[in-house]
Amino acid sequence: MTKIKDVNFKGKKVLIRVDFNVPLNHNRQITDDTRIVESLPTIKKVLNDGASVILMSHLGRPKGGFEEDYSLTPIVPHLSKLLNSNIIFTRDLFGPKTFEYAAKLKPGEIILMENLRFYPEEIAGDVEFAKKLASLGDAYINDAFGTSHREHASTATIARFFPKAKYFGLLLENEIENLEKLLNNSKEPFTAIIGGAKVSSKIDIIKNLIPKVDNMIIGGGMAFTFIKALGGKVGESLIEEDKIQVAREMVQEMMLKGVNLYLPTDAIVSDTFSNDGHIHVVPADHIKDNMMGLDIGPKSCKRFAEIINNSQTILWNGPMGVFELDRFKQGTKSMAIAVASATISGAFSAVGGGDSVAALNQYNLGDQISYVSTGGGAMLEYLEGKELPGVKAILDK
Repeated sequence: MTKIKDVNFKGKKVLIRVDFNVPLNHNRQITDDTRIVESLPTIKKVLNDGASVILMSHLGRPKGGFEEDYSLTPIVPHLSKLLNSNIIFTRDLFGPKTFEYAAKLKPGEIILMENLRFYPEEIAGDVEFAKKLASLGDAYINDAFGTSHREHASTATIARFFPKAKYFGLLLENEIENLEKLLNNSKEPFTAIIGGAKVSSKIDIIKNLIPKVDNMIIGGGMAFTFIKALGGKVGESLIEEDKIQVAREMVQEMMLKGVNLYLPTDAIVSDTFSNDGHIHVVPADHIKDNMMGLDIGPKSCKRFAEIINNSQTILWNGPMGVFELDRFKQGTKSMAIAVASATISGAFSAVGGGDSVAALNQYNLGDQISYVSTGGGAMLEYLEGKELPGVKAILDK
Protein backbone atom coordinates (compact mmCIF):
# COMPACT_ATOMS: atom_id res chain seq x y z
CA MET A 1 0.00 0.00 0.00
CA THR A 2 1.82 3.12 -1.27
CA LYS A 3 1.53 6.15 0.99
CA ILE A 4 1.12 9.58 -0.57
CA LYS A 5 4.23 10.87 1.18
CA ASP A 6 6.18 8.43 -1.06
CA VAL A 7 4.51 9.65 -4.28
CA ASN A 8 5.40 12.72 -6.33
CA PHE A 9 2.30 14.05 -8.09
CA LYS A 10 4.19 16.64 -10.19
CA GLY A 11 2.30 17.56 -13.35
CA LYS A 12 -0.72 15.41 -12.44
CA LYS A 13 -4.37 16.38 -11.98
CA VAL A 14 -5.38 14.79 -8.69
CA LEU A 15 -8.99 14.12 -7.70
CA ILE A 16 -9.34 14.33 -3.91
CA ARG A 17 -12.51 13.20 -2.13
CA VAL A 18 -12.65 15.45 0.93
CA ASP A 19 -15.27 15.76 3.66
CA PHE A 20 -16.46 19.37 3.63
CA ASN A 21 -19.78 18.41 5.25
CA VAL A 22 -19.45 21.21 7.80
CA PRO A 23 -22.14 22.84 9.97
CA LEU A 24 -23.57 26.14 8.68
CA ASN A 25 -25.71 28.67 10.58
CA HIS A 26 -28.96 30.22 9.24
CA ASN A 27 -26.85 32.80 7.34
CA ARG A 28 -24.97 29.91 5.72
CA GLN A 29 -21.73 30.79 7.51
CA ILE A 30 -19.42 27.96 8.60
CA THR A 31 -19.69 27.46 12.39
CA ASP A 32 -16.99 24.76 12.68
CA ASP A 33 -14.31 24.35 10.01
CA THR A 34 -12.53 21.36 11.64
CA ARG A 35 -13.15 19.05 8.68
CA ILE A 36 -11.83 21.61 6.19
CA VAL A 37 -8.71 22.28 8.27
CA GLU A 38 -8.07 18.52 8.66
CA SER A 39 -8.04 18.11 4.86
CA LEU A 40 -5.40 20.82 4.29
CA PRO A 41 -2.25 18.66 4.78
CA THR A 42 -3.26 16.34 1.91
CA ILE A 43 -4.25 19.21 -0.41
CA LYS A 44 -1.01 21.10 0.35
CA LYS A 45 1.15 18.00 -0.16
CA VAL A 46 -0.30 17.49 -3.66
CA LEU A 47 -0.02 21.20 -4.57
CA ASN A 48 3.55 21.41 -3.25
CA ASP A 49 4.52 18.50 -5.51
CA GLY A 50 3.55 20.68 -8.49
CA ALA A 51 0.18 19.11 -9.20
CA SER A 52 -3.30 20.56 -9.65
CA VAL A 53 -6.23 19.54 -7.45
CA ILE A 54 -9.89 18.76 -8.13
CA LEU A 55 -11.85 18.57 -4.87
CA MET A 56 -15.06 16.57 -4.47
CA SER A 57 -17.36 16.65 -1.45
CA HIS A 58 -20.96 16.43 -0.30
CA LEU A 59 -22.83 18.66 2.14
CA GLY A 60 -25.85 17.50 4.10
CA ARG A 61 -28.61 15.38 2.65
CA PRO A 62 -30.27 17.12 -0.28
CA LYS A 63 -33.33 15.33 -1.67
CA GLY A 64 -31.85 15.04 -5.19
CA GLY A 65 -31.27 17.98 -7.50
CA PHE A 66 -29.88 21.43 -6.69
CA GLU A 67 -30.86 23.02 -3.35
CA GLU A 68 -29.33 26.37 -2.42
CA ASP A 69 -29.16 25.40 1.27
CA TYR A 70 -26.80 22.54 0.45
CA SER A 71 -24.59 24.27 -2.09
CA LEU A 72 -20.85 24.27 -1.34
CA THR A 73 -20.71 27.99 -2.19
CA PRO A 74 -19.87 29.10 1.41
CA ILE A 75 -16.82 26.81 1.40
CA VAL A 76 -15.15 28.67 -1.49
CA PRO A 77 -14.04 31.94 0.23
CA HIS A 78 -13.11 30.09 3.42
CA LEU A 79 -10.97 27.48 1.67
CA SER A 80 -9.45 30.17 -0.56
CA LYS A 81 -8.33 32.06 2.56
CA LEU A 82 -6.96 28.93 4.27
CA LEU A 83 -4.94 27.94 1.20
CA ASN A 84 -4.13 31.51 0.20
CA SER A 85 -5.14 30.56 -3.29
CA ASN A 86 -7.87 31.19 -5.84
CA ILE A 87 -10.54 28.45 -6.08
CA ILE A 88 -12.39 27.64 -9.31
CA PHE A 89 -15.92 26.58 -8.34
CA THR A 90 -17.95 24.50 -10.81
CA ARG A 91 -21.71 24.68 -10.33
CA ASP A 92 -22.50 21.99 -12.90
CA LEU A 93 -20.59 18.75 -12.32
CA PHE A 94 -20.58 17.61 -15.92
CA GLY A 95 -21.29 20.76 -17.88
CA PRO A 96 -18.90 21.80 -20.70
CA LYS A 97 -17.35 24.41 -18.35
CA THR A 98 -16.23 21.70 -15.87
CA PHE A 99 -14.44 19.68 -18.58
CA GLU A 100 -12.97 22.87 -20.02
CA TYR A 101 -11.63 24.01 -16.61
CA ALA A 102 -10.26 20.53 -15.84
CA ALA A 103 -8.56 20.27 -19.26
CA LYS A 104 -6.84 23.66 -18.82
CA LEU A 105 -5.95 23.19 -15.14
CA LYS A 106 -2.34 24.22 -14.46
CA PRO A 107 -0.08 23.03 -11.61
CA GLY A 108 -1.03 24.76 -8.36
CA GLU A 109 -4.63 25.44 -9.45
CA ILE A 110 -7.66 24.15 -7.54
CA ILE A 111 -11.18 23.25 -8.63
CA LEU A 112 -13.93 22.64 -6.07
CA MET A 113 -16.89 20.79 -7.56
CA GLU A 114 -20.48 21.35 -6.43
CA ASN A 115 -22.19 19.04 -3.91
CA LEU A 116 -22.01 15.51 -5.32
CA ARG A 117 -25.27 14.54 -3.61
CA PHE A 118 -27.24 16.83 -5.93
CA TYR A 119 -26.93 13.80 -8.21
CA PRO A 120 -28.73 10.59 -7.11
CA GLU A 121 -26.04 8.58 -8.92
CA GLU A 122 -23.56 9.53 -6.15
CA ILE A 123 -25.43 7.70 -3.39
CA ALA A 124 -26.32 4.86 -5.78
CA GLY A 125 -22.60 4.24 -6.38
CA ASP A 126 -23.32 4.53 -10.12
CA VAL A 127 -20.48 3.24 -12.32
CA GLU A 128 -21.02 5.63 -15.25
CA PHE A 129 -21.17 8.61 -12.89
CA ALA A 130 -17.92 7.49 -11.20
CA LYS A 131 -16.30 6.98 -14.62
CA LYS A 132 -17.17 10.57 -15.64
CA LEU A 133 -15.69 11.92 -12.39
CA ALA A 134 -12.58 9.77 -12.89
CA SER A 135 -12.10 11.11 -16.42
CA LEU A 136 -11.25 14.54 -14.96
CA GLY A 137 -8.02 13.43 -13.21
CA ASP A 138 -4.90 11.27 -13.38
CA ALA A 139 -4.90 10.03 -9.77
CA TYR A 140 -7.43 9.58 -6.96
CA ILE A 141 -7.06 10.20 -3.22
CA ASN A 142 -9.74 9.41 -0.65
CA ASP A 143 -9.34 11.68 2.38
CA ALA A 144 -12.97 11.56 3.56
CA PHE A 145 -12.99 9.15 6.49
CA GLY A 146 -16.42 10.34 7.63
CA THR A 147 -18.07 8.95 4.48
CA SER A 148 -15.87 5.90 3.89
CA HIS A 149 -18.51 3.60 5.37
CA ARG A 150 -20.76 4.49 2.42
CA GLU A 151 -20.52 2.68 -0.90
CA HIS A 152 -20.96 5.88 -2.90
CA ALA A 153 -19.60 6.75 -6.35
CA SER A 154 -16.96 9.20 -5.08
CA THR A 155 -15.80 7.12 -2.10
CA ALA A 156 -15.78 3.58 -3.47
CA THR A 157 -16.80 3.08 -7.14
CA ILE A 158 -14.40 5.69 -8.53
CA ALA A 159 -11.31 3.90 -7.18
CA ARG A 160 -11.65 1.07 -9.73
CA PHE A 161 -10.78 3.54 -12.52
CA PHE A 162 -7.38 4.21 -10.89
CA PRO A 163 -5.95 0.70 -10.40
CA LYS A 164 -2.38 2.03 -10.11
CA ALA A 165 -3.02 5.56 -8.84
CA LYS A 166 -5.39 5.37 -5.86
CA TYR A 167 -4.31 6.38 -2.37
CA PHE A 168 -5.41 7.20 1.17
CA GLY A 169 -5.07 10.87 2.06
CA LEU A 170 -3.10 11.81 5.19
CA LEU A 171 -6.26 12.25 7.27
CA LEU A 172 -7.72 8.87 6.29
CA GLU A 173 -4.36 7.17 6.77
CA ASN A 174 -4.08 8.70 10.26
CA GLU A 175 -7.62 7.57 11.18
CA ILE A 176 -6.91 3.97 10.17
CA GLU A 177 -3.53 3.87 11.95
CA ASN A 178 -5.10 5.13 15.18
CA LEU A 179 -8.07 2.75 15.00
CA GLU A 180 -5.73 -0.16 14.30
CA LYS A 181 -3.64 0.87 17.30
CA LEU A 182 -6.78 0.82 19.44
CA LEU A 183 -8.04 -2.53 18.21
CA ASN A 184 -4.83 -4.47 17.76
CA ASN A 185 -1.91 -2.74 19.51
CA SER A 186 -3.40 -1.27 22.67
CA LYS A 187 -1.47 -1.01 25.93
CA GLU A 188 -3.16 -2.38 29.04
CA PRO A 189 -5.23 -1.53 30.95
CA PHE A 190 -7.58 -0.65 28.07
CA THR A 191 -10.81 1.10 29.09
CA ALA A 192 -13.79 1.69 26.80
CA ILE A 193 -16.36 4.32 27.82
CA ILE A 194 -19.56 3.78 25.87
CA GLY A 195 -22.52 6.12 26.28
CA GLY A 196 -25.45 7.49 24.36
CA ALA A 197 -29.17 6.91 24.45
CA LYS A 198 -29.67 3.45 23.02
CA VAL A 199 -28.07 0.03 23.48
CA SER A 200 -29.28 -1.00 20.01
CA SER A 201 -26.87 1.39 18.26
CA LYS A 202 -23.89 0.16 20.32
CA ILE A 203 -24.42 -3.64 20.53
CA ASP A 204 -21.90 -4.47 17.78
CA ILE A 205 -19.19 -2.16 19.10
CA ILE A 206 -19.53 -3.55 22.66
CA LYS A 207 -19.41 -7.14 21.38
CA ASN A 208 -16.33 -6.45 19.26
CA LEU A 209 -14.56 -4.70 22.16
CA ILE A 210 -15.25 -7.36 24.84
CA PRO A 211 -12.25 -9.55 23.83
CA LYS A 212 -9.98 -6.48 23.63
CA VAL A 213 -10.69 -4.33 26.73
CA ASP A 214 -9.96 -4.69 30.45
CA ASN A 215 -12.65 -2.24 31.61
CA MET A 216 -16.03 -1.40 30.09
CA ILE A 217 -17.74 1.74 31.43
CA ILE A 218 -21.34 2.10 30.27
CA GLY A 219 -23.24 5.35 30.84
CA GLY A 220 -25.92 7.46 29.20
CA GLY A 221 -29.49 6.34 28.64
CA MET A 222 -28.31 2.91 27.50
CA ALA A 223 -27.01 2.12 31.02
CA PHE A 224 -30.59 1.76 32.26
CA THR A 225 -31.28 -1.19 29.95
CA PHE A 226 -28.28 -2.94 31.56
CA ILE A 227 -29.37 -1.93 35.08
CA LYS A 228 -32.88 -3.29 34.43
CA ALA A 229 -31.39 -6.48 32.94
CA LEU A 230 -29.59 -6.98 36.27
CA GLY A 231 -32.81 -6.56 38.26
CA GLY A 232 -32.65 -2.83 39.08
CA LYS A 233 -35.60 -0.42 39.26
CA VAL A 234 -35.21 2.36 36.68
CA GLY A 235 -38.53 4.26 36.92
CA GLU A 236 -39.36 6.23 33.78
CA SER A 237 -35.75 6.12 32.49
CA LEU A 238 -35.14 5.33 28.84
CA ILE A 239 -34.90 1.57 28.28
CA GLU A 240 -35.17 -0.78 25.33
CA GLU A 241 -37.32 -3.70 26.50
CA ASP A 242 -36.38 -5.80 23.46
CA LYS A 243 -32.66 -5.45 24.28
CA ILE A 244 -32.79 -6.57 27.94
CA GLN A 245 -31.90 -10.18 27.06
CA VAL A 246 -29.04 -9.02 24.80
CA ALA A 247 -27.73 -6.85 27.67
CA ARG A 248 -27.81 -9.87 30.02
CA GLU A 249 -25.89 -11.95 27.49
CA MET A 250 -23.24 -9.22 27.10
CA VAL A 251 -22.84 -8.98 30.88
CA GLN A 252 -22.31 -12.77 31.03
CA GLU A 253 -19.78 -12.62 28.21
CA MET A 254 -17.84 -9.86 30.01
CA MET A 255 -17.75 -11.99 33.17
CA LEU A 256 -16.49 -15.00 31.20
CA LYS A 257 -13.77 -12.93 29.46
CA GLY A 258 -12.69 -11.23 32.71
CA VAL A 259 -13.77 -7.74 31.62
CA ASN A 260 -14.63 -5.37 34.49
CA LEU A 261 -18.04 -3.87 33.78
CA TYR A 262 -18.79 -0.53 35.41
CA LEU A 263 -22.35 0.78 35.39
CA PRO A 264 -23.48 3.98 37.17
CA THR A 265 -24.10 3.38 40.89
CA ASP A 266 -25.94 6.68 41.29
CA ALA A 267 -27.96 8.83 38.88
CA ILE A 268 -29.30 12.35 38.66
CA VAL A 269 -33.05 11.97 38.22
CA SER A 270 -35.87 14.34 37.37
CA ASP A 271 -39.65 14.15 36.97
CA THR A 272 -39.45 15.95 33.57
CA PHE A 273 -37.15 15.84 30.56
CA SER A 274 -36.08 19.46 31.05
CA ASN A 275 -33.97 21.79 33.19
CA ASP A 276 -37.05 22.71 35.25
CA GLY A 277 -38.02 19.48 37.04
CA HIS A 278 -37.43 18.32 40.62
CA ILE A 279 -33.91 16.93 40.63
CA HIS A 280 -32.41 14.38 43.05
CA VAL A 281 -29.40 12.09 43.25
CA VAL A 282 -30.47 8.48 43.89
CA PRO A 283 -28.99 4.97 43.58
CA ALA A 284 -29.09 4.14 39.84
CA ASP A 285 -30.96 0.85 40.50
CA HIS A 286 -33.58 2.39 42.85
CA ILE A 287 -35.32 5.05 40.76
CA LYS A 288 -38.93 5.84 41.69
CA ASP A 289 -41.70 5.15 39.18
CA ASN A 290 -42.33 8.82 38.36
CA MET A 291 -38.64 9.76 37.93
CA MET A 292 -36.16 9.34 35.05
CA GLY A 293 -32.36 9.14 35.10
CA LEU A 294 -30.85 11.92 32.97
CA ASP A 295 -27.16 11.82 34.01
CA ILE A 296 -24.71 9.74 36.02
CA GLY A 297 -24.34 10.86 39.63
CA PRO A 298 -21.30 12.29 41.48
CA LYS A 299 -20.14 8.92 42.92
CA SER A 300 -20.19 7.38 39.43
CA CYS A 301 -18.26 10.38 38.03
CA LYS A 302 -15.57 9.89 40.68
CA ARG A 303 -15.41 6.10 40.27
CA PHE A 304 -15.26 6.25 36.46
CA ALA A 305 -12.56 8.97 36.59
CA GLU A 306 -10.38 6.77 38.84
CA ILE A 307 -10.62 3.86 36.37
CA ILE A 308 -9.82 6.17 33.44
CA ASN A 309 -6.82 7.69 35.23
CA ASN A 310 -5.39 4.20 35.81
CA SER A 311 -5.67 3.25 32.12
CA GLN A 312 -3.04 3.21 29.38
CA THR A 313 -5.52 3.10 26.47
CA ILE A 314 -8.91 4.83 26.45
CA LEU A 315 -11.73 4.84 23.92
CA TRP A 316 -14.69 7.16 24.50
CA ASN A 317 -17.84 7.13 22.38
CA GLY A 318 -21.10 8.68 23.58
CA PRO A 319 -22.22 11.08 26.36
CA MET A 320 -23.00 10.06 29.94
CA GLY A 321 -26.27 11.99 30.15
CA VAL A 322 -28.47 14.55 28.43
CA PHE A 323 -25.54 16.94 28.25
CA GLU A 324 -27.32 19.45 26.00
CA LEU A 325 -29.41 20.35 29.10
CA ASP A 326 -27.25 22.33 31.56
CA ARG A 327 -28.34 20.44 34.66
CA PHE A 328 -27.38 17.06 33.19
CA LYS A 329 -24.00 17.74 31.59
CA GLN A 330 -21.75 17.15 34.60
CA GLY A 331 -21.26 13.41 33.89
CA THR A 332 -20.14 14.02 30.32
CA LYS A 333 -17.95 16.94 31.40
CA SER A 334 -16.27 14.81 34.07
CA MET A 335 -15.48 12.10 31.46
CA ALA A 336 -13.98 14.72 29.11
CA ILE A 337 -11.76 16.03 31.92
CA ALA A 338 -10.75 12.52 33.07
CA VAL A 339 -9.83 11.37 29.55
CA ALA A 340 -7.80 14.56 28.94
CA SER A 341 -6.07 14.22 32.32
CA ALA A 342 -5.13 10.55 31.67
CA THR A 343 -3.77 11.55 28.24
CA ILE A 344 -1.57 14.24 29.79
CA SER A 345 -0.25 11.52 32.13
CA GLY A 346 0.77 9.37 29.14
CA ALA A 347 -2.29 7.32 28.11
CA PHE A 348 -3.34 6.93 24.47
CA SER A 349 -6.89 8.25 24.07
CA ALA A 350 -9.35 8.11 21.19
CA VAL A 351 -12.65 9.96 21.10
CA GLY A 352 -15.30 9.68 18.40
CA GLY A 353 -18.97 10.33 17.83
CA GLY A 354 -20.58 13.75 17.44
CA ASP A 355 -21.69 14.25 21.05
CA SER A 356 -18.39 13.20 22.65
CA VAL A 357 -16.41 15.40 20.26
CA ALA A 358 -18.84 18.30 20.85
CA ALA A 359 -18.31 17.91 24.62
CA LEU A 360 -14.51 18.02 24.19
CA ASN A 361 -14.81 21.17 22.07
CA GLN A 362 -17.22 22.77 24.54
CA TYR A 363 -14.59 22.46 27.28
CA ASN A 364 -11.63 23.22 24.95
CA LEU A 365 -10.09 19.80 25.58
CA GLY A 366 -9.83 18.58 21.96
CA ASP A 367 -6.09 19.22 21.74
CA GLN A 368 -5.47 17.25 24.98
CA ILE A 369 -6.65 14.00 23.34
CA SER A 370 -4.35 11.69 21.36
CA TYR A 371 -6.82 11.13 18.55
CA VAL A 372 -10.20 12.71 17.83
CA SER A 373 -12.01 10.94 15.00
CA THR A 374 -13.60 13.03 12.23
CA GLY A 375 -16.12 10.32 11.35
CA GLY A 376 -18.67 9.15 13.91
CA GLY A 377 -20.47 6.49 11.86
CA ALA A 378 -17.31 5.37 10.05
CA MET A 379 -15.39 5.07 13.33
CA LEU A 380 -18.21 3.02 14.90
CA GLU A 381 -18.33 0.64 11.95
CA TYR A 382 -14.55 0.20 11.97
CA LEU A 383 -14.63 -0.55 15.72
CA GLU A 384 -17.48 -3.00 15.10
CA GLY A 385 -15.06 -4.92 12.87
CA LYS A 386 -16.82 -4.03 9.62
CA GLU A 387 -14.95 -3.39 6.39
CA LEU A 388 -15.48 0.17 5.14
CA PRO A 389 -16.21 0.32 1.37
CA GLY A 390 -14.11 3.50 0.93
CA VAL A 391 -11.13 1.83 2.60
CA LYS A 392 -11.54 -1.51 0.83
CA ALA A 393 -11.74 0.26 -2.58
CA ILE A 394 -8.22 1.68 -2.10
CA LEU A 395 -6.74 -1.56 -0.72
CA ASP A 396 -8.23 -3.78 -3.48
CA LYS A 397 -5.69 -4.55 -6.17
